[in-house]
Amino acid sequence: MASRVKLNVQSFPRPPLLQQTGRHLQVKWNGKLIADTKEAYWVLETHHPPTYYLPPSSIRVPLATTPRLSMCEWKGQATYYSIRDDDMADDDTADVVSNRIWSYNSPTQPFAAIKGYLSFYAGPWDCFVDNEKVEPQPGDFYGGWVTSDVDGIVKGRMGNLDPV
Repeated sequence: MASRVKLNVQSFPRPPLLQQTGRHLQVKWNGKLIADTKEAYWVLETHHPPTYYLPPSSIRVPLATTPRLSMCEWKGQATYYSIRDDDMADDDTADVVSNRIWSYNSPTQPFAAIKGYLSFYAGPWDCFVDNEKVEPQPGDFYGGWVTSDVDGIVKGRMGNLDPV
């Protein structure tokens, strides 16, 4: 893999910036490709690794909405989804994961470009940026993807956790 410029999260803006990335993103679950695109956006926000938003056309499996909603001060109300791996089915059961995928179906104006785009927490599936497997942003609250080019103090790591 070619060397990439370091992305220092401390230099990312607040309020966050939305940009198209051109990076190749993939999500694989139980060995199956469930998302693949070079048409994604990323959101860059101070002390956060990039959070990627994939176009609905890149998703290769059906999703179902869940009752969960959350609110982002910048992007608006998020809708969450569940996903089933019917290939893992045994006696009418399937591996189901809920609330690890989200979208903004009515985002605020600065984020209108990601209307309906989907973001994945990095886990339980494997997420890749330009063929590099990502690490999840620490803390299990934020959805950033940490790659080898992410540098600086990332929100959620020990010593900078939000109070409960």
